[in-house]
Amino acid sequence: MQESQETHISNPLDEIVAAVSITPREKLQSKLPQTVLFQPPREKLHVCEEKARSYTSSHEYKQALQELVRCVALTRICYGDCHWKLAEAHVNLAQGYLQLSGLSLQAKQHAEKAKEILTNFLMPAYSDSTDVFKCSVELFHTMGRALLSLQKFKEAAENLAKAERISKELLQCGRIIKEEWMEIQARIKLSFAQVYQGQKKSKEALPHYQEALEYIKISKGEKSLECVPILRELADVEQALGFHDTSINHFLQAHLIVLDRNPSQEDAAISALSVAHAAIASGRPEHHDVAAQYFQESLDHLKDAQGMGKAKFLSIQDDYCHFLQATGQKERATLILRESLEAKVAVFGDLSPEVAETYRLLGGADLAQGNQSRAHKKLKKCLQNQTLSSWPPRQEDSSHPADH
Repeated sequence: MQESQETHISNPLDEIVAAVSITPREKLQSKLPQTVLFQPPREKLHVCEEKARSYTSSHEYKQALQELVRCVALTRICYGDCHWKLAEAHVNLAQGYLQLSGLSLQAKQHAEKAKEILTNFLMPAYSDSTDVFKCSVELFHTMGRALLSLQKFKEAAENLAKAERISKELLQCGRIIKEEWMEIQARIKLSFAQVYQGQKKSKEALPHYQEALEYIKISKGEKSLECVPILRELADVEQALGFHDTSINHFLQAHLIVLDRNPSQEDAAISALSVAHAAIASGRPEHHDVAAQYFQESLDHLKDAQGMGKAKFLSIQDDYCHFLQATGQKERATLILRESLEAKVAVFGDLSPEVAETYRLLGGADLAQGNQSRAHKKLKKCLQNQTLSSWPPRQEDSSHPADH
């Protein structure tokens, strides 16, 4: 029975099934005592693989990428050009490129190389080719993600569908356990959701996000950090569809998971801010208290910050002031803006857009209160800042006087 399942494992990968089949002569060659010859490179390969995993887990993606490049070279030395492990190394390298913004084309090229190896080369015999099919799942999923990044949505969906079919057949054949399959499904469903969202099809994306979240919760736990990005993307889609209560709830769930992991003050502040923004986006008065609560929590995390943290604090504070003005709390907003002016000059500079905008808002507040003299001074200061901050004019603005 197991043998029959092996034969009919996957229609999308008939070419790989054919590639696994080898002649008796090749079986004999695969048993040659090459261990001693390849021992040093394999040791180096193992070290590079461990380093790549370590760098990736600590989000040091450039260093991880360097190790993954070495893994490809060492894998070729250890196993030759005709081994599925070389395809796996190219898939891993493609995934490394996807971690770095703007390198999707390189990822696609390495995924294509992996597919070429699996399709065109004969591989050593194994009593069980499950590893080859697992590699093919990663290949098609990685290719789908690369194509998604390149906004080739149709081709991305086709590759993701292949990955999904193969993983399902692996489960049905008993080649992977259900827990492993659910982890794979979570990643594939998330990628499908992102394909639809990339096409601005929020309604179609929604169920895929929901399935991805459910699979992650089952396989990793409801408080896993892996839930956080899915919860936030799901919340964005719900917000776009007008499901504001569930959107706020999902942003809040993500925030609570983040807080459980002792985040940096800046990460905690940004997480709380996402809840506040979701509450504002609803446009409903009943969510104003939620927005105010999480704005304040966000500011509390950064109130003693310095450097970039101080700049972030002032930026969030401005957001909060806009919220206060929009909800009829103009006097409080004006008080906060006045108190923030000195700090903004120190952090951003006297001629910065942030300082100019504060003068503009304060001038508007004075004008609303009928104090035209103070309003004139502040608005004049705003105009001076804007004029001086844009001087000298850009080359393209001054080199074509006839255009103006």
